[in-house]
Amino acid sequence: MPVTVERAGDIAVLTFSAPPVNLYSLELHDELDRALDEVEALSPRALLIRAEGKVVSGGVDVSQFHARKTKADTKRLYDRMIELPNRVDALPFPAVFAAHALTLTWAFEVALACDLILASEKAKFGLVERVIGLTPTMGGTQRLAARAGVGRAKELVFTGELYDAATLERWNVVNRVLPPEGFDDAVLAFVEHLASGPTRAFGAAKNVLRRFEAGGVPEANAHVTAIAAELFDTRDLQDGMASFLRDGPGKATFTGM
Repeated sequence: MPVTVERAGDIAVLTFSAPPVNLYSLELHDELDRALDEVEALSPRALLIRAEGKVVSGGVDVSQFHARKTKADTKRLYDRMIELPNRVDALPFPAVFAAHALTLTWAFEVALACDLILASEKAKFGLVERVIGLTPTMGGTQRLAARAGVGRAKELVFTGELYDAATLERWNVVNRVLPPEGFDDAVLAFVEHLASGPTRAFGAAKNVLRRFEAGGVPEANAHVTAIAAELFDTRDLQDGMASFLRDGPGKATFTGM
């Protein structure tokens, strides 16, 4: 199958592989949906999304756009496409995207929907829809603006150029740039560290930040106390406080419960 899910301890690893260049298609989207169903059923403490192949993705299957004959049919396609990054964004645990090489259009937009992006020094990124007279349809423009500012989002979309990982790290789009040697192992170790933390507290932080994205600091402030209070009954909070008082900071072991 072009999309697989494997359990690695507390981590779910979702890998997509649609040779030769991992183009987006509705068929691949269906497989990704099936895989995300599997991920949610596993209830992991973190998700790693990665690709097989020489590139992460060369873009989309343009024939699927060109096959649409009406504006309404085209909008239905776009509505379907944006469901994928929105679903990733809504996950209640950390989601990390690993970009080992060229990452264009839909894959970049899914990466931006993840909480963190880890990139190889060899990786390059682009929203290149301008080459067919289109604008990004899967949330990439607005998610870029949230990370790097409106001006940078306009630059990437208007130029359609490729940007290296170091540049996008400097612009706060990529979180960390790692050497290509040992990239997969380094990514897995990073995600394992996230998975060992207080998973529900991380979910709460994601919820607070969604409020911030919706209405800035005032909107987040209006909800943060209620969101944090919901953690009262979690085993991780109660055990974490007890461990802190008994053994000092940094000694607690979290279970994600």
